[in-house]
Amino acid sequence: MSRIGKLPVVIPAGVKISLNGNQMVVTGPKGSLTQELHERMTVAVETDQINVTRPSDSKQDSALHGLTRALINNMVVGVTVGFKKDLEINGVGYRAEISGKVLTLSLGYSHPVVYELPEGISVEIDKQTKLSVIGIDKQLVGSTAAKIRSYRKPEPYKGKGIKYADEHILRKAGKTGK
Repeated sequence: MSRIGKLPVVIPAGVKISLNGNQMVVTGPKGSLTQELHERMTVAVETDQINVTRPSDSKQDSALHGLTRALINNMVVGVTVGFKKDLEINGVGYRAEISGKVLTLSLGYSHPVVYELPEGISVEIDKQTKLSVIGIDKQLVGSTAAKIRSYRKPEPYKGKGIKYADEHILRKAGKTGK
């Protein structure tokens, strides 16, 4: 049995769950999320918890069991607490600015990189070099942080670029002179 899938998802106070067929809507203090669940999984919503069961012990059903439970748990956590990814910008003259829903990055190119934030995502900037991508959808927060990082990935010689706050860059030795 899936170790993740068999755990119940606890519904905190202030969260409403509605299930229409295989479409689940989770509403909480931070907003509302909708997810289309796989039709083979059976979701039972009780007063204080959600249980996910699978029809058989096949490999596909076992994988879907854990996935479905994790998706539901991420929705519940997102509408109550939210998700946050921290990024750091390293390099001389590299900085970030935000105005409304537009993030402007100066990353050593001849032009500034302009990125329009998706709906439901906000960015907080601290000291022009520390970014925090914040939202209620874990998938959208992660993909937005990855997109921002992709504009200038950290390079291994000087460590310049955009990296996750908890990421460690393996440094290489440069050329040696004679």
